[in-house]
Amino acid sequence: MNSKSMMTLEYDKIKNRLRQFTTTPMGERLAVELQPSITSEVIEKWLAQTKDAADILRLKGEIPIPKLFDIKQYLKRLDIGGALNGKELAAIGRVLRATNEVRLFFIKLDDEKVQLTSLYEVAARLQILPEINKRLLKAIESDGYVTDEASSLLASIRRSISSTENQLRDKLNSLIHGSSSKYLSDAVITIRNERYVIPVKQEYKSRFGGVVHDQSASGQTLFIEPRAVVELNNRLKQQQLSEKEEIVRIFQELSELIAPYTAELEDNAGILGIFDFANAKAKYAAALKATQPLLSPENDVYLRHVWHPLLEEKVAVKNDITLGQDYKAIVITGPNTGGKTITLKTLGLVQLMGQSGLFIPAFEESRIGVFDEIFADIGDEQSIEQSLSTFSSHMTNIVTILETIGPRSLVLFDELGAGTDPQEGAALAIAILDYAGAQNSYVVATTHYPELKAYGYERAQTINASMEFDSKTLRPTYRLLIGIPGRSNALEISERLGLNKQIIAQARELSAGQNQDLNDMIQDLVEKRHQAEEEAIGLHKNLKDAKQLHAELEEEYNRLLSQKAGLLEEARKRANEVVERASKKSDKLIADLRQLRLQKGAAVKEDQLISAKTQMSQLRQPTSLKKNRVLRRAKEKQQLRPNDDVLVKSYGQRGVLIRKAGENEWDVQIGILKMRVSETDLEKIKVAPEKTKSLRTTISSSNKTHVSPTLDLRGHRYEEALVEVDRYLDAAVLAGYNSVTIVHGKGTGALRKGITDYLAQNSSVKSFNFASPSAGGNGATIVYFK
Repeated sequence: MNSKSMMTLEYDKIKNRLRQFTTTPMGERLAVELQPSITSEVIEKWLAQTKDAADILRLKGEIPIPKLFDIKQYLKRLDIGGALNGKELAAIGRVLRATNEVRLFFIKLDDEKVQLTSLYEVAARLQILPEINKRLLKAIESDGYVTDEASSLLASIRRSISSTENQLRDKLNSLIHGSSSKYLSDAVITIRNERYVIPVKQEYKSRFGGVVHDQSASGQTLFIEPRAVVELNNRLKQQQLSEKEEIVRIFQELSELIAPYTAELEDNAGILGIFDFANAKAKYAAALKATQPLLSPENDVYLRHVWHPLLEEKVAVKNDITLGQDYKAIVITGPNTGGKTITLKTLGLVQLMGQSGLFIPAFEESRIGVFDEIFADIGDEQSIEQSLSTFSSHMTNIVTILETIGPRSLVLFDELGAGTDPQEGAALAIAILDYAGAQNSYVVATTHYPELKAYGYERAQTINASMEFDSKTLRPTYRLLIGIPGRSNALEISERLGLNKQIIAQARELSAGQNQDLNDMIQDLVEKRHQAEEEAIGLHKNLKDAKQLHAELEEEYNRLLSQKAGLLEEARKRANEVVERASKKSDKLIADLRQLRLQKGAAVKEDQLISAKTQMSQLRQPTSLKKNRVLRRAKEKQQLRPNDDVLVKSYGQRGVLIRKAGENEWDVQIGILKMRVSETDLEKIKVAPEKTKSLRTTISSSNKTHVSPTLDLRGHRYEEALVEVDRYLDAAVLAGYNSVTIVHGKGTGALRKGITDYLAQNSSVKSFNFASPSAGGNGATIVYFK
């Protein structure tokens, strides 16, 4: 767009205010170079970035962009093989750390399901260079100082320097605080020409020997390096040179490390600039209380309660400006100082802001168009240097504008045709408006000429407007009245000033009453149209909310259907399992009955039949819980699941369920022990969070134990006995027993051998041996725990 019109509309002032919110040179450069776009896709992309940044500002504060330096020049030097200094390397390190921080910030936003439309894609372009970042962070501090960790040689040299400096200070301290202190001007150690010296009175300069490096302004004090420290100073100087050489080598090494990645670093810096600029747009919008404009597909403008962005929102008068839907030209008439010019500037500047991707100072649901050019002929363009009058200067500008305008041009004329004969000026203004209308351009013009009021009525796609004037206070209200031509308000002003009422009444009769009626009718129509527009905006918002709610409900409904199908499938599986278990039990009962019947001469007793019938009846699954919600909920609360906290009732110990191990058994973690426990021995409990001073878990034994000190396995099968032993030993350890007795009997010795083999492998068992002859001998084993 033409720079002259943007200067007239004070677009640079907007950019300067925006620039104040940036924190990096890259973001500031984007603010300085900002220009309105004429492409809808680009404008939508810019506005989406501004909206994302505004949402982040509202939810998280802002995107974390620290103060950075522009590293572009440093990267160019690396590209031609140059080496960077400490401050330049530190600047690159800050960019890398900022890249990591911003990338992590957006990953966390994504994890939190924060909805963004544009900036996630920008963040995904950031390239993390962890090795370089780690190396720079270790070697270079933020001010460019090279750390001792940069290299082992540098650390060694600096230790030597520190040792030499200590020796120097000790030597010189012995001089300035000893018997020689009377020859000194002051008992201090100072540095001249990078060497340690002492201030000696001029008359005693030969007392210490050595080298004179400087003297005071009066000449009474000489700064002498005593002969006793010359060698130490020489050594220190050599060590300092070695330090500088090592630092230069480190700079070269780091520069060579970074050189292959200059393109990635430049891209990262540019993207950080985009985020900084987005932050600035969001913060400027918040300060301005601006809102996101909508792009009109029909290219019409509807600004709701808009105000000039350079005015304070609290004191600025807010107006509604519409253009392009029912009319493409507005002719604003009225007296001076009524606000006509500021209205033109508001429309032009707000449109420039919107096409630059900035939020605008207007209420929500405001619409803007997309114009290829915005022309503004506003203000006194008189030029003494070029010998141009106000009229000539305006006309020169208008000629240039009319040569360029088209269907996507917005033209703002202030006091069109002013500065010449009123009759000719009015005719010229009408002709200019006709020409602009023929080009199908959008036009807003202000004028004093009454002839243009009739033009606004007669011309198609043209409407009159005026700035409201309060006849009671005799002051303008600065409110724009579209559809109402400007009036002189002479009768109202005269009446307020005390003119005879009879004269006022006669003047009203002589004035065109029909015109006043027409004005009132048009004003009523404009107000109704504005009311309809506001209602349409409200309905659009309600429709949008309803669609969103419908989508959420539909998604929830589909989720419930899917969940229902899953529950039904799970119920079928469980039903099949119940049937299968019942079938197995019934088959066993039938087999037992048959076995009883087949026994020689044995008849099936009545009590056995009753018992079998009872067991068959118990196979039926209870259904009463379905009708009793209270019982069903209570049962659901007690249903055991992995990771539930439970109480093992037989041991009085708290544990955590690991997995279901069988039909009615669970693997339970009790402290460091894992046990298999019957479901009937488990009780689900709720454990309140404990305030503990240690992260370690402490397991305390119950005061009441139900574990016997003797386990009798006589009559048990081999496999069954070993399972019993495993459970019993775990319980005995939890109960705090030092020793227990396992009675296994003598028999064939197979059970005894299996138990002793198991005890030999158990980590809790310290030792074991057979009982004394009086206590069972080798038919019982005493087990001692660790």
